[in-house]
Amino acid sequence: MLVQLVGIGKTVTFSSGKMRRYENFLLLPLSKRKFCQECQQLLLPDEWEKHYGHQVLCDISTAQLKSPSQLLYPLENKKTNAQYLFADRSCQFLLDLIIALGFRRVLSVGTPRLHEMIQSKASQEEDFSVRSLLLDIDFRYSQFYTEDEFCHYNMFNHYFFGGEAAHETCRQFFHQDKGERVIMVTDPPFGGLVEALAFSFKKLMAMWRQTKKEGHNNQEMPMFWIFPYFFESRILEFFPSFSMMDYQVDYDNHALYKHGKTGRRQSPVRIFTNITPSMIVLPVEEGYRFCTICQRYVSSGNQHCEICNSCTSKNIIHNSLGINSCFLTALVWKEGCKSLLLAPCDDGRRWKHCALCNKCVKPSWFHCNNCNCCALQEHACERTEAGCFVCGKAGHKRSTCPSLSVTKTACQTDKKKRQKTPKKVKMGICKRSAMKHAIFSRKRMKNKKKKCSLPY
Repeated sequence: MLVQLVGIGKTVTFSSGKMRRYENFLLLPLSKRKFCQECQQLLLPDEWEKHYGHQVLCDISTAQLKSPSQLLYPLENKKTNAQYLFADRSCQFLLDLIIALGFRRVLSVGTPRLHEMIQSKASQEEDFSVRSLLLDIDFRYSQFYTEDEFCHYNMFNHYFFGGEAAHETCRQFFHQDKGERVIMVTDPPFGGLVEALAFSFKKLMAMWRQTKKEGHNNQEMPMFWIFPYFFESRILEFFPSFSMMDYQVDYDNHALYKHGKTGRRQSPVRIFTNITPSMIVLPVEEGYRFCTICQRYVSSGNQHCEICNSCTSKNIIHNSLGINSCFLTALVWKEGCKSLLLAPCDDGRRWKHCALCNKCVKPSWFHCNNCNCCALQEHACERTEAGCFVCGKAGHKRSTCPSLSVTKTACQTDKKKRQKTPKKVKMGICKRSAMKHAIFSRKRMKNKKKKCSLPY
């Protein structure tokens, strides 16, 4: 299958199914291994002339080829793409956790950094038994992986660009060991609809379920869904068996999604999973502790609420030493990208319990009797009777406003007058222009006749 890479500055065509190109590239001496940064393509010697004048990286090592995310430019156009890559800390934690839980195969959906870390370790360590299949929308990775290692996939509509062959690759991956010891790890774009993502993930789970024996039809494939904490209610709506871990996932190429003191604010990204929370051990050296009542690891500042019987704080901020920081951060969703705006709030503090709402809420929120829920003091009450948007009076809406009907009638009358006037003016202009054209053409004909009648 041939695919085209458009939008990087040049259009590139390469084979996504056959690895002859990659194998030929590996056979080249180090001095002849080149990568075009403009076209995002590995170059063979007979292609150098076509890329003359482009920015080209030379002496591409085997280690670089095993880490393609370091070679390829991340797609960071916030209107169309938001490709942010796991930091080494988060990537290593996920891999260590996967191994500790006993999984041997990882379906990496939109997680190229985790996939390449697994691939790299598998090629270097003989006793490393974990394998990975990458499903990703970025088809540039097809230059570096075989058809058994990468499938061009859209997670928003469960579409395999490789057709039935790619479907079969995914099914075969699930069929190994009769579907046992496999986990899906996904890191979707945060601007995507949770409903669309849940639809695709359930389809992948159904493919996995086909490999299981009868009687396991209601079983869910183990999964790590990496997403911001404020989408918790939406995720639980589609996957009620999921729970959110306090672990903060950070990214290399994002200014805000950082861990510890290196970033301006802490990352709001968490791990949602259907695995029993007590089995997921979070690093104590990074400020996590085990809550014996909740039977799970939580952030050191996330205190247990006896009334809710849970550790309820969502965005407790801590540094690598486990010391609480009182950063005031509110995360406002910016649609279409993995980008969050920051505004003053109390999200980094311990949440308080509201007896009327019967749940814990942010410390800056207060119970509003009018709205019958907790909100900021300066909020606009939903139940307050608002006046008409046209006249400001209560008792009716804009669509039935008497002032609007009067205004509409007046506007329609003026519109009709304006429509009639231009027609008359236009007709007058057309007539005048036609008369001028006729007079001008007559004069030109007379001048021609005079010239023809002149003696030589």
